[in-house]
Amino acid sequence: MTFGYLGLAVHYLGHWRGHVLWPRQSGIEHSLLGALLLLHAIVLTLPVFQSGTVSLGLGTALSLLSWMMLLIFWTGSYFSRMEGLQTFLVPVAFVAVLLAEILPLPRNTYAVNDVAFLLHMVVSLLAYSLFAIGALIAILMLMQERALHERKPGRLSGKLPPLMVMENLMFQTLGTGFLLLTASLASGVLFSEEVFGKPAVFSHKTVFAVTSWLVFGALLVGRKYRGWRGRMAIRWTLGGFALLLLAYIGTKAVMQFVLH
Repeated sequence: MTFGYLGLAVHYLGHWRGHVLWPRQSGIEHSLLGALLLLHAIVLTLPVFQSGTVSLGLGTALSLLSWMMLLIFWTGSYFSRMEGLQTFLVPVAFVAVLLAEILPLPRNTYAVNDVAFLLHMVVSLLAYSLFAIGALIAILMLMQERALHERKPGRLSGKLPPLMVMENLMFQTLGTGFLLLTASLASGVLFSEEVFGKPAVFSHKTVFAVTSWLVFGALLVGRKYRGWRGRMAIRWTLGGFALLLLAYIGTKAVMQFVLH
């Protein structure tokens, strides 16, 4: 699986940089990516079926997030024009899978027979994956816009959809992610005892998550009523995603490697 992601990453990045190793064939690439996603899912779920528990260490969380991001891209590409995003999503998946193999697992585990916890986890990870894709689109839009202003389109513009298409795709992704993040925060606060086995507590993770929710909410309201777009929308998207990273990945890293 790791070498599969590496091979596809080299293939996509090679075409982006102009170093063609073998021709682009979308149908074959899509099938290969689907097979890798299936294998990735088996690797992620096999320990769960064997032990009946899940261990969400930093490496496992990154691997799961990358799998969800690629799955969203893989299924979404049937309905929307998303060509070009795989050039950056596949290398991210390779790095995440490699980290999952290298980083140690934490001692604490969660039972998978808790339906409330599983639903909360799935909704949260879907929200984070969508926001990660939205942030990636924002970065690519920024690169495209800068290249156009400098009148140097380069290799990137020819590999991605037009800016307006990218912007609409970004807001569609953020809108869905916002709804899922709202459900995640609500379930975490209102049903904390059912989900985590203890009452909700006011922590730095909660502060970052709620602040991120407010940022994305303000961006979507600004888009609808003030017509926010372009660089303003990109800044708000990247700011909200940075807060979300601090809430989840940052907390995981501190808890696992600093506080043990």
